[in-house]
Amino acid sequence: MTPIVLRADDGRPLPFDPARWHGEPTALEDCLLDDMTGPVLDVGCGPGRLVVGLGRRGIPALGVDPAPGAIALARQRGASVLQRSVFDPLPGEGRWRTVLLLDGNVGIGGDAVRLLRRCRSLMAPDATLVAEVDAPGVGWRTCRARLERDEQRGPWFAWTVVGADAIASVAEDAGLSVTAMMRGAERRWFAYLSTPSRAAGVDAGSAGVGRVSA
Repeated sequence: MTPIVLRADDGRPLPFDPARWHGEPTALEDCLLDDMTGPVLDVGCGPGRLVVGLGRRGIPALGVDPAPGAIALARQRGASVLQRSVFDPLPGEGRWRTVLLLDGNVGIGGDAVRLLRRCRSLMAPDATLVAEVDAPGVGWRTCRARLERDEQRGPWFAWTVVGADAIASVAEDAGLSVTAMMRGAERRWFAYLSTPSRAAGVDAGSAGVGRVSA
């Protein structure tokens, strides 16, 4: 079967891996999950692979996603999830210790600053936001995107692409600071964000680029 492609309105394909989305956590993701502090909120959880992975570690986690099909699949897996937008009222606001925006979900809503501000309102004072970003050199841009397979076309929706070289300025506009940037073996990049008061206690050297071993 022809794979699904996430395509921008200028014709360029955007990062999207449906096989990973529907699968088990990858080796790289397992390394990330091992270091997470609960409770964890997975924004745009899809079929819930990360929520299930956290549960196996005894880490309390909740996934939120507005798509009914994704939520149904997540519940079949036994994941604790809510069919809800991140911009809707959510349980535990201001008390989540880790908030996840993986699989490109920093693009949700087409306004990365608004999304990060919303995530900041969900975070505890000592919390961490982990956002997967594109490789350096991409910058950031807002576009329309849609899912395509062969001749089938989904509806357009607003999306934002944020590169590792741009996340610091986007985060600053949202009242957050980058404390670390991790490059994974799967050519994936992860920015670790926190509130400025917490970031002030981080050594300057720790905000450099690290590598996640898979």
